[in-house]
Amino acid sequence: MILIRTSLRPGKAQEVSEKRKGSGTMKKRAESRDDNKITIIPEYGRQRLLTYAESFRDLADLFEGEDVIAFNSTGGSEPEDRQDYLWQRKLQENQGLLAEHLKEMAHIMAEVARETCLYRPMGERKYKQISRLLRESGILLRNFFELEREDGHTEISLTMKMLSEKYTKLGEHVCIEDVADFISVALNIRLRAARNSPQYLTPDWSTYYFVEEPEYHVLTGVAKAVKETEEVSGDNYSFYEAENGRMAAILSDGMGSGKKACNDSGQVIEKMERLLEAGFRKEPAVQMINGALVAAGQEENMSTLDICDINMYTGECEFMKVGAACSYIKRGRLVDRLSALNFPLGVFGQIEPETIHRALQSGDYVIMLSDGILDALSQGIGEEMLPEIIGRTEYTNPNEIANQILTYCLKQSNGHIRDDMTVMVIGLWKKDALSLPADCE
Repeated sequence: MILIRTSLRPGKAQEVSEKRKGSGTMKKRAESRDDNKITIIPEYGRQRLLTYAESFRDLADLFEGEDVIAFNSTGGSEPEDRQDYLWQRKLQENQGLLAEHLKEMAHIMAEVARETCLYRPMGERKYKQISRLLRESGILLRNFFELEREDGHTEISLTMKMLSEKYTKLGEHVCIEDVADFISVALNIRLRAARNSPQYLTPDWSTYYFVEEPEYHVLTGVAKAVKETEEVSGDNYSFYEAENGRMAAILSDGMGSGKKACNDSGQVIEKMERLLEAGFRKEPAVQMINGALVAAGQEENMSTLDICDINMYTGECEFMKVGAACSYIKRGRLVDRLSALNFPLGVFGQIEPETIHRALQSGDYVIMLSDGILDALSQGIGEEMLPEIIGRTEYTNPNEIANQILTYCLKQSNGHIRDDMTVMVIGLWKKDALSLPADCE
């Protein structure tokens, strides 16, 4: 997204502006989608990125192909003792991990270099209509660009400022979301301010960005209980919303309980967010975090990782589990149980995260749990009854559903909290006021 914006200033913006003012040339070129497709990165920068990507791949091949028998003090091909053998294995594992990381960096660079978008020329009538609407609210418009991203969704950039006299009266209370409402009506498409765009208009010229609103939106709820002998929970969670219309719910359960478990799982959550924000795909990001834990050489530094990644435009959902407890999808009274059998992070140098795909519908709920919930149920009716309990709940607010599940599990363990317990609930609805439950408004 940042690359799209950068490419419009100043050279491309000036070129597009001239096309709008031109005569029949622009109309002829507008007839061809290929002519209007522009690369996000200029050709020179694109070639450099591809060159860097190839260099990273070559480095990865070198690390993968290198034979590590350097720790044998006798110079032979067999390790002299167990310690030498362990050092050799450790170094080989680290080199393999480094090679995988280099490959992922190469993949990100190549994807950025190949990224393109479709420029749709703005008609003069539409441009004047939006300019007039904004001016009536004390806003001057200088440039307007409409881009179609590779995923088919629209992005808008406006260069504008507040009139000085209006700004003096209103101060900084003109929100960019109000502008999003204006242009949404004019373009007949629902838009919202981009996450990194300035939130208020000022009397100076600035460029503001808007993206197409996803088809769905979510409400979330969380209920937690701390192990009765501890002060802090060893579970950590996050709801991460990306600019491309995806929302990831992330839950990590640190080994044991207390401050150390909290620190371990907290670092897993923070690293996962940073890697996703940097453009890493989920599986390479998980492998990188696992590699960092293994390289630290602390066997007790193990944490589970549970990710629910929802495409807010389509409702498609992907679960990725590493040693995590079961998750559930509630659709009315029907409940789908999702489980995986693998080890937590930090156990082996290479792991195989289990991935599960589902298509969500408006009104569905996703329930994610930490191990403490299942441990509590084992003291009573058992885990097998949990889908029935979830299916019978009449609550529609995610917070109330989470609290009900937690309360039920506490009753099963007679109020004893033997392990940290966390319940995360995500409710998905189409962006239609009629579809949102009354107690969620």
